[in-house]
Amino acid sequence: MGHSHSHNHSHHNHGNLQGRNLLITIFLNILITAAQVIGGVISGSLALLSDALHNFSDVISLVVSYIANKLAKRKASLQKTFGYKRAEILAAFINASTLIIVAVLLIIEAIERFQNPQEIESGLVIWLSTIAILGNGFSVLLLKKDSEINMNLKSAYLHLLTDMMASVAVLVGGLLMKFYDVFWVDSVLTFLIAIYLIWMGYDLLKSSTKVLMLFTPEDIPIDKIVKEINALEGIKHAHHIHVWQLNEEEIHFEAHIDFHNNITLSEFDDILHTIEELLFHKFEINHVNIQPEFGKCDDKDVIVQD
Repeated sequence: MGHSHSHNHSHHNHGNLQGRNLLITIFLNILITAAQVIGGVISGSLALLSDALHNFSDVISLVVSYIANKLAKRKASLQKTFGYKRAEILAAFINASTLIIVAVLLIIEAIERFQNPQEIESGLVIWLSTIAILGNGFSVLLLKKDSEINMNLKSAYLHLLTDMMASVAVLVGGLLMKFYDVFWVDSVLTFLIAIYLIWMGYDLLKSSTKVLMLFTPEDIPIDKIVKEINALEGIKHAHHIHVWQLNEEEIHFEAHIDFHNNITLSEFDDILHTIEELLFHKFEINHVNIQPEFGKCDDKDVIVQD
């Protein structure tokens, strides 16, 4: 079986930075949670206590992300030939699920509070929600860049972002209570944030599920790839194709290729190299595994369920 492991870029330094940023955000969130619990108890503010609960769910999701980020860098072994490269996808899946659960709880809470608005010690609420906004805002900025390229960090980032928005809702609620005696805004804002959470969480849940289920990445047209491979000289037919994503950096491709002639191994190596270059430059596939065949009577379908 001709196999190639090409173009694997090193993300080592980058990974350490991600880990450090996650640690900072974990620490910040533990502080915010503690402050909000104390403040919530003193002021009798349900908003603050529920905000503290969200912050605590952030801490948990950040810890999940941090562990996954560390695990993903572990070396492969005989028992774990891929190492822990999927840890981050799994973390994204878990965090996306919890995002949706938190959102549903938020909606229930918003409806209840809308029906019986609470009189609250607004001064303390205003101060503590401001602290939470600043802390979460800083955390959000720390993770923003990586969240665009990494599903795991995106899930942590979303938890923080919505938490920041929830704190903004609490702050606006607090200010309106203090100056205008308006008590329903808080519930409406909470409800809107929850809807946003469900929308983002669902998207993340979908994309992480696709990777876990070994679905072909959306931007990879298998029929086009087969056409391009079949057009190469000496190749009769590509079949038994599997394309899957190991994690966000690695896409694997495997196929059986039928040759017109009984070529030598060195000739096959040249063709294999051409296929690798083609797949990498055109489709960003960086792991290629080809089984060469000549005159073999197996199923010639492009996709075969083993």
